[in-house]
Amino acid sequence: MGCCTGRCTLIFLCTLQLLAALERQIFDFLGYQWAPILGNFLHIIIVILGLFGTIQYRPKYIVVYSVWTALWVAWNVFIICFYLEVGGLSKDTDFMTFNISMHRSWWREHGPGCVRMEVPAPATRSLDDHSYISVTGCIVEFQYLEVIHSSYQILLALIGFVYACYVISVFTEEEDSFDFIGGLDSYTYHHHSPLKASPVQLKPVYL
Repeated sequence: MGCCTGRCTLIFLCTLQLLAALERQIFDFLGYQWAPILGNFLHIIIVILGLFGTIQYRPKYIVVYSVWTALWVAWNVFIICFYLEVGGLSKDTDFMTFNISMHRSWWREHGPGCVRMEVPAPATRSLDDHSYISVTGCIVEFQYLEVIHSSYQILLALIGFVYACYVISVFTEEEDSFDFIGGLDSYTYHHHSPLKASPVQLKPVYL
């Protein structure tokens, strides 16, 4: 019963992680955030691997998933620090785009209540520069929306890590018990074989 409950919970958590990663991937594509896009892509692959391992009773796949969840937590902690500008980090740098473009988070201009206005720029500058785009009326600033997304990812990853460790331990115990029973049956077969019938010697009877 415990194994079934653990497996079903882990399958449910992996499904939630897939949906959350796909939603995040869409908005990162819209904002040309190449570093998060790469991370989301790897995350989706590993979560699918963990989901397959849980359904097919493959503990090695779940081990890979559990290790990745620890790395995924670390990555999302870094994103939170990046957008909150902790430890000398700055959200205005081009790190998330690998310095390929000057795009920022999609939520910067399209958050709840945000009104985006383009301001005429000098002929020597491009309208793609965000310094010439005015955004007002945002109910929630974009960096806090990114922090909320990363916090949700961390929550799912931590719960998934706990259940993954539990399911791995249950699968390992079941494999050990099957090996023990198989070895015991083999021992019984070889050491407790049926007794051979002893030969009967017939002797003549003299009257």
